[in-house]
Amino acid sequence: MLLVLLFLLFVGFGWLNIFSTTYTDGFSLSANYGRQLIWIGLSGMCALFIMLLGSQFFRNITTPLYLFTLVLIFLAIFIGKKTKGASSWLTMGSFGIQPAEFGKYATCLLLAKYLSGTKTNLSNIKQLWPSIAIICIPILLIIMQNDMGSAIPFVFLVVVLYREGLTGWVITIGITLIVLLILSVVFPQWVILLLITAVFAWIFWRNRKHRKLRLNILLWYGIAVMYAVSAHGIYEHALQPHQKARVEVLLGLNHDTKSIGYNVNQSKIAIGSGGLFGQGFMKGTQTTMNFVPEQSTDFIFCTIGEEWGFVGASLLLLLYALFIYRIITRSEEQRDPFIRIYGYCIACIFFSHLTINIGMTLGLLPVIGIPLPFISYGGSSLLAYTLMLFTYISMDAKANSW
Repeated sequence: MLLVLLFLLFVGFGWLNIFSTTYTDGFSLSANYGRQLIWIGLSGMCALFIMLLGSQFFRNITTPLYLFTLVLIFLAIFIGKKTKGASSWLTMGSFGIQPAEFGKYATCLLLAKYLSGTKTNLSNIKQLWPSIAIICIPILLIIMQNDMGSAIPFVFLVVVLYREGLTGWVITIGITLIVLLILSVVFPQWVILLLITAVFAWIFWRNRKHRKLRLNILLWYGIAVMYAVSAHGIYEHALQPHQKARVEVLLGLNHDTKSIGYNVNQSKIAIGSGGLFGQGFMKGTQTTMNFVPEQSTDFIFCTIGEEWGFVGASLLLLLYALFIYRIITRSEEQRDPFIRIYGYCIACIFFSHLTINIGMTLGLLPVIGIPLPFISYGGSSLLAYTLMLFTYISMDAKANSW
């Protein structure tokens, strides 16, 4: 069982790096590496329990589980513990959970159940809206927590809709809106409007003989202009000040390496200092001297780069690629559409976390606080990802002979 083996490798390697970044003197269960060891044990027990269940059980709990996680996410808005400006944690004494992580699991299950319905046709706009709502409701609630980072992985589930019959123009429009938003931050508004006008003028000229198509082009031109005019306002009001500052550092509009850009700058120094084979386990200077904040959580990849070098980091990425590839190929072999769609859902979630986390440690994406699956320190994330993965493994094992 390749997925189980990869899971054990990720968890074990993750714990080694957490230990390397947080060990001081003497073993302690109250330290991050000790607490993570407890969460690994709990996750292992959950994995064993899930393996005893069949796919029908997961079908039956989809709606109640989804609603329950929405309630928890909603409660966190008002009574959640504030961490870095986001009310995303529900705490009871020293114990805390992040409902958004379990919301990803519940959303994957419910989306798979809805899309696996025999009458579902995503080319029909009336049947498309429920799947959009399943994805967007938790996104909106998480944004209300001021936790933009936890909301972004849900957006990647659009790829699942595309796999199940959604036309490509929806994704094209989404990418275009993101590009326009980025351009509106970098360039003056008149430059963006001029660019839009030039593009639509060319499209209009190419289709000048099609009268009905020309009307649609003019309609989309009006929508594009209105969006471009309001894009800067969206950027100003949808993001927190520290998030906007991180975007500006990424785009080269702000060259701050002492406050907002400090984490990324130190992360790149740590990764670069690892060289080809790394400085060795517990020998990284950036790690042992705590130059990189959050080096056991969101920035744990810089610890990997420093201590294990280019070879170690590359091997980890190859194993992740194999992990996601295995989920997708097994999903394509499923006869049950529910299992297939669920497999694609979790593959999208894992891929989003992988690309965003590593992208931000390398300075290629804004810092938005996303853990590296199975590697970063964190009980909620580890337990949620274990539930995601072993739910799929359990259903796949029951449906196919491994």
